[in-house]
Amino acid sequence: MAEIHVRREHRLGLAKARKTAWRWAELAEEKFGMECTVIEGDTSDVVEFTRAGVEGRLIVEADSFDLTARLGLLLGAFRHRIEAGIEDNLDDVLAAAAVPKKNAAAKKK
Repeated sequence: MAEIHVRREHRLGLAKARKTAWRWAELAEEKFGMECTVIEGDTSDVVEFTRAGVEGRLIVEADSFDLTARLGLLLGAFRHRIEAGIEDNLDDVLAAAAVPKKNAAAKKK
């Protein structure tokens, strides 16, 4: 069984990291057919995800995301490609969350 571990530091704080994790879970469900469950805690959240041949969790903290996944025998052969896809997906949602949103007044100018 192949294992993937991806850690990303961020400066979002827990509230924004929580929203970002929800977005990541939505994308994982849409794009990869994952079944995701979010378990909210006081200082961190856990997003558990699963589908045939994959199970894992994303630990969401105020300053980091820590993802671990276990791949079944068949998907283990594609570990590097799957890991790269997970890294790209996580980096994309973190980058989108880090971009400050322009307020409505700035958009009208």
